[in-house]
Amino acid sequence: MSKKGKLYLIPCPIAEQTTQIVIAPYVKDELKHIRHFLVEDVRSARRFLGSLKVYESVENLDVHLLNKDTTEAEVASAFRDVAEGEDIGVISEAGCPGVADPGAKAVRYAHDHGIQVVPLVGPSSLIMALMASGLNGQQFAFHGYLPIDPSEAGKKLKELERESRAKQQTQIFIEAPHRNNSLFKVLMQNLGSSTYLSIAVDLTGKEETIKTQTVGAWSNEKPHWPKLPAVFLFLA
Repeated sequence: MSKKGKLYLIPCPIAEQTTQIVIAPYVKDELKHIRHFLVEDVRSARRFLGSLKVYESVENLDVHLLNKDTTEAEVASAFRDVAEGEDIGVISEAGCPGVADPGAKAVRYAHDHGIQVVPLVGPSSLIMALMASGLNGQQFAFHGYLPIDPSEAGKKLKELERESRAKQQTQIFIEAPHRNNSLFKVLMQNLGSSTYLSIAVDLTGKEETIKTQTVGAWSNEKPHWPKLPAVFLFLA
């Protein structure tokens, strides 16, 4: 019986034109023997793999889609060659697979079927934002996206602020880049003036901005946030 292959979690850039800076040489070395992939977006994944100059042609790679709609049967099908000793990699749309993306489906499948999981080091906007925030890095929670409706978002923020105060817990969430300014407005309207708010925009990118201050201090400014990926954190 042949030895099973491994599942590699492959990081990718979180900002434009940063591949050569944020992707370590050892990641490229590991990729040389991987021909099978589960990816969040086929087009961008092939573009990323091509930019690494590891393969003669990325068109010959076996690439499967892995998103929120991917079924367990489809994941199992993508792993068919792993049982025969072939390795497979997971690539997120941005950052580290399995964190705020569907990559966890593949990782769970691997654990359920005795397949070794190998996480490779790379940029994670959530961890980088927390590192740079000055907020509590020992007690924190990631909540994904807030409700789009302002009133529902406001209710959720007040709930998270009470939890933050009770547990001294940093609350972390993200938003679609085109809604950064809308979210900032909702934050200003619903968080207490003494709550610390940190906003990290375009991490590792050319327009990287990281700033932490109280909501009261933020209210004295009128920032206009660019349509770039951002992480929002607060601590009551």
